[in-house]
Amino acid sequence: MNYYAVHVKTQGEERYVRLFRALYPDCTVRIYFPQRTLSIRRKGIMVQNALAVFPGYIFLELDPEDSIFSHQWQFRRTEGFYRFLKSNQNIQPLGGRDLETVLHFIKKAGPLAGISRVYFDENSRIVVVDGPLAGLEGNILKVDKRKGRAKIKLDLYDDSFTIDLGFELLEPVAGRRLRL
Repeated sequence: MNYYAVHVKTQGEERYVRLFRALYPDCTVRIYFPQRTLSIRRKGIMVQNALAVFPGYIFLELDPEDSIFSHQWQFRRTEGFYRFLKSNQNIQPLGGRDLETVLHFIKKAGPLAGISRVYFDENSRIVVVDGPLAGLEGNILKVDKRKGRAKIKLDLYDDSFTIDLGFELLEPVAGRRLRL
């Protein structure tokens, strides 16, 4: 499979996908818009929000024998489109580390990345038991235990950005066993 990144209007990703599917219902390209669940306190009440993992980007999956060039004008004509990555003149599939990062959220974490379960070892390092943070321990920049969030750094092409992912803290009990 080949995966392509499309830059669309930030906070308009979901609208873009809905609009594209309404305009071109027969298009066979699979479109992914990975999201994450994050608890946000508003006026003292915890609210679950679904936010984009890659703000301003959606991802396309095409079969190897299918060409992006046969579909590019459908995507370009849809309202909210900015550009293909690397550029509209040089459309290239994702590869290497970029592809691994995107597939982590598309395939492993699912369309809506939930809350990870973690604990802290004797050296106060975070250990991920399961969830979307699994495999991204090396990308963690900051941990906020009180809010239950980990700030991670993600790279896509030559751009780096940080996002928060939520976690549930598992408490160790006697004998270093965890209550799961």
